[in-house]
Amino acid sequence: MKRELLLEKIDQLKEKMPWFVLDYYQSKLAVPYSFTTLYEYLKEYARFFDWLMDSGIADVDQMADIDLSTLEHLTKKDMESFILYLRERPLLNANTTKQGVSQTTINRTLSALSSLYKYLTEEVENEQGEPYFYRNVMKKVSTKKKKETLAARAENIKQKLFLGDETQEFLDFIENEYPEQLSNRALSSFNKNKERDLAIIALLLASGVRLSEAVNLDLRDLNLKMMLIEVTRKGGKRDSVNVAGFAKPYLETYLAIRSKRYKAEKTDLALFLTEYRGTPNRIDASSIEKMVAKYSENFKIRVTPHKLRHTLATRLYDATKSQVLVSHQLGHANTQVTDLYTHIVNDEQKNALDKL
Repeated sequence: MKRELLLEKIDQLKEKMPWFVLDYYQSKLAVPYSFTTLYEYLKEYARFFDWLMDSGIADVDQMADIDLSTLEHLTKKDMESFILYLRERPLLNANTTKQGVSQTTINRTLSALSSLYKYLTEEVENEQGEPYFYRNVMKKVSTKKKKETLAARAENIKQKLFLGDETQEFLDFIENEYPEQLSNRALSSFNKNKERDLAIIALLLASGVRLSEAVNLDLRDLNLKMMLIEVTRKGGKRDSVNVAGFAKPYLETYLAIRSKRYKAEKTDLALFLTEYRGTPNRIDASSIEKMVAKYSENFKIRVTPHKLRHTLATRLYDATKSQVLVSHQLGHANTQVTDLYTHIVNDEQKNALDKL
């Protein structure tokens, strides 16, 4: 979603929200949370507040009138009723008879509500320096995890990784073979953005940064001499991330054409740009998602930018056998998340990071 459209949709949701959600939103901007994350959270709150009004728990005519005391006095039984509503409500898609949303969606909704409740009961301060209230019903609500072993998850993910020589083969495919499939009109669009697209994908494959971290990169965050990038991790923490050497020529080629191709001025700080009607803008996450999906589907299998992150992590673990190094590269606080990669690696995939 384009940044301007995203901000417009956020403003539309904010107009409906109770004052304490606006407080929450302002607080999370300072962390900073990405606008995409805040938009998704606001959508979850709108759905929850709609349910509160429809069920009669909140006896108000509009969402903005929901009072803090309503959230303070919600019971565990109330929350279980909401979860049951999510499981059983008809889907918005009229072409399906399937009922309810997925467990992943429910977990995402509960995560958003947990974040709001933590803010209201722990993080915010009133005039007396106290939180708005203390009773956090979300601590009594458990989420149901998908039952799947790490080995099973690893096997599913493995098919969507570009391991070994496939990393470079993917980049070569985009540069040389993909354009041969295109019409003249599509080829013109591809040629305009080829250097940028290759630089983005090479960086994702060479660093393992999250999509949001790549989108938010500024020119000053890239150090080609040291092959380092400065990123803002989750929670607003700044971090220096090593980039594998194979990405360097792609980044150099893009930087050589960036200003002229995208009409960038000195005030255009974003590293990766898009140009529309003569105006440069920071490329948005949805554009990168579509770009990665398009190229990967034609190469082997449709993947997301997050799978490119998994690719780097798997290759780095295979080269070092160190979960600590992988967790540092990915910006994780501990090695628990990297357990997955020990199940993906096998003896046929041996590539050290300096050989990537």
